[in-house]
Amino acid sequence: MITEYPIGPIMLDVAGLALTEHEKGVINHPNTGAVILFARNYQDPEQVMQLIDSIRKARNGQILIAVDQEGGRVQRFQNGFTRLPPACCYANAPELAETAGWLMAAELLAVGVDFSFAPVLDIDCGISDVIGNRSFSTECILATALASAFRKGMNAAGMAATGKHFPGHGAVAVDSHLALPVDERDLDSIRAKDLLPFKTLIGEGLEAIMPAHVVYKNIDPNPAGFSPFWIQQILRKELGFNGVVFSDDLSMEGAASAGGFPERVRLAQQAGCDMLLVCNNPSAAEQVLDALPISNDLLREQRLSGMRGKPQFNREQLLDTVKWRQASNQIREFVSSYA
Repeated sequence: MITEYPIGPIMLDVAGLALTEHEKGVINHPNTGAVILFARNYQDPEQVMQLIDSIRKARNGQILIAVDQEGGRVQRFQNGFTRLPPACCYANAPELAETAGWLMAAELLAVGVDFSFAPVLDIDCGISDVIGNRSFSTECILATALASAFRKGMNAAGMAATGKHFPGHGAVAVDSHLALPVDERDLDSIRAKDLLPFKTLIGEGLEAIMPAHVVYKNIDPNPAGFSPFWIQQILRKELGFNGVVFSDDLSMEGAASAGGFPERVRLAQQAGCDMLLVCNNPSAAEQVLDALPISNDLLREQRLSGMRGKPQFNREQLLDTVKWRQASNQIREFVSSYA
């Protein structure tokens, strides 16, 4: 009798619209726990449903399927999905934030995706182009309220939410995809502003958080995703967070200061990350899968199991509901007003 693998600690990606035989083997590695999909993996709803089905069949056990589907410039699935506006737009129509969260989540769940990495909880400080209009607002109280409503909509559809990028990426100009940003503010300044959305949504039951590849040099020398201070002391103890901590992509240049890929994974895991993302670098992902000891961590597995989607409809059923038609029309009209 073959025992099913639990959800492993590594999230990786795949190359195209369908799985290769080699990728099937990589997905079934004991340390694999999730696959993140990108625009290159998406053609239309029917194709992506087949891809997701093949990913699940390749795994002897549970596996999570994720995507970045915030809206605006970060929406991987477009053809056949409702086009969502950037998060900043909801400040002009706060009543639509919950509707948009539900719509985004319901459409993804209906094709087999478990969760989107959303909402962004960063405060737009007018400095970071990589965050910018992905933030709900420049005002922390308004950003918190809109993000909370968006998450409420996601939850109503059956999707867990992931707040990012803890403790706040909005006050640095450097793009952590390209280099390691340094934030020179002190802890009191960050507590007074950037931590408010995280603190509030954690109090409301936020399921997951993704730390930033940012060094807050006057607080701790390590980037937040490699920092026991930020993850264990501030996030777990001070804010009382007991959900999943996802590392941001360890292939990003903001993570390179930690060393080679096995070292990045080791340090992120030691700091307190439950799942480690290694994207757009298949050889690095395979290196990490083999380098990381295979271990059963019941608390980690329990947390990660909470990220499984709970779809209420298949795609055909969803598109036949009055709620979807109304929500989709509302958001389309809203987006067209900015075109």
